[in-house]
Amino acid sequence: MRADMRPRHLTSETAGWVGTSFKHEHLAAILADGVKHGFFEVHAENYMGAGGPPHRMLAAIREHYPLSIHGVCMSIGGGEPLNREHLARFRGLVARYEPALVSEHLAWSTHAGTFFNDLLPLPYTEDTLARVCRHIDEVQQAIARPILLENPSTYVAFRSATMSETEFIAAIVRRTGCRLLLDVNNVFVSATNHGHSASAYLDAFPLDHVDEIHLAGHAEQLDDEDERLLIDSHDGPVADPVWTLYENVIERIGPTATLIEWDSKLPAWPVLRAQALAARELMEPPRIPVTPDRFDDV
Repeated sequence: MRADMRPRHLTSETAGWVGTSFKHEHLAAILADGVKHGFFEVHAENYMGAGGPPHRMLAAIREHYPLSIHGVCMSIGGGEPLNREHLARFRGLVARYEPALVSEHLAWSTHAGTFFNDLLPLPYTEDTLARVCRHIDEVQQAIARPILLENPSTYVAFRSATMSETEFIAAIVRRTGCRLLLDVNNVFVSATNHGHSASAYLDAFPLDHVDEIHLAGHAEQLDDEDERLLIDSHDGPVADPVWTLYENVIERIGPTATLIEWDSKLPAWPVLRAQALAARELMEPPRIPVTPDRFDDV
């Protein structure tokens, strides 16, 4: 990696930030009653047009808050070269809004010229690793800054895998210098679906490279064999087990920019805001009550 592309360690700058996905329905409420030291995240693909109401609303938010731009269609793990037009639009959006954080997914979504509206899993092999690193290098060179790579939620595993997901992610960080977006809900969803330990996953995760955390709600259903299956649905509040995992992560790495993802079945702004503030409360050190007895000890 070139010297001018070394990762910027944002943790001190963004520590303690809390935010939510930005939804146009909430604009007026946010401007009237926002979040102190807050930030908002948008999906890059929703703002790749030249102008219009979406950009006017996003510009209004950007006047008051930092942004996180979260890509969902780059197909970092795809078997084909990155789409040049898409990368150019992504680069233009980053230049236009100068976000504090820029991220993409460890997944693929295109094949043979067809786009699949999903974030699909990868086999964790040396060939896949080389391809993912090549694509990340290309994105980082285009936007002249490191990206944050998000761990996926997965529903299938590959027999061809030669390394674990955490080993794969750690290798990506070493080779590309990218930073990480730790989605704690994805950790819980994937661990539950595959019968693994979410805590063990976090023990193996390269936490010292995390600059942002995602929290979200998930849905529960039964698969074809009547086994429990979790879906990363982003349509409800953060579940208690995910809060517990999050608190454990914060105890290890300290306050870290944390975002609540809620993309469908949207609640009123105060509900979403309360979820963000709950994350902040878990990041704040416990307050020691001052009592007369304590004064006597001074």
